[in-house]
Amino acid sequence: MGVTGKETDPSTTSSPDTDNRVKLLLVVACALIDSDNRVLVAQRPEGKALAGLWEFPGGKLEAGERPEPALIRELSEELGITVKEACLAPLTFASYAYPDFHLLMPLYICRRWEGTAISREGQALKWVRAGKLSQLAMPPADEPLIPHLIDLLGA
Repeated sequence: MGVTGKETDPSTTSSPDTDNRVKLLLVVACALIDSDNRVLVAQRPEGKALAGLWEFPGGKLEAGERPEPALIRELSEELGITVKEACLAPLTFASYAYPDFHLLMPLYICRRWEGTAISREGQALKWVRAGKLSQLAMPPADEPLIPHLIDLLGA
């Protein structure tokens, strides 16, 4: 409703930032934490954007998909593990402006899953202590997430 109490058509309403709109990309990521309090990271394979950088497993949401089921699907596809929604806990999120889009990425933590994480999409995997994550080359959107994991897990 407009200020006059009448509905307004958003397509005819102008705002100062209308011309500056960028595509919003919503992806989900997970910090899988093993019994030694290490975090699993995956290296983006050659041929993909940001190839060679280390990131938290996860991926894009499909149309109409909620974040938790999307993350469960991505972890199964990428790592061959089964995660229950009740085992996912939101920790923090990243909001980062890339040149062509704006990334919004909730980061969940998970300590319980079924199966052994294996590379199913050609990515290298490694378990790392939270305090060592900053030594890895990571996408700029992932870097601000590291202090939250250090706060949770210690260095």
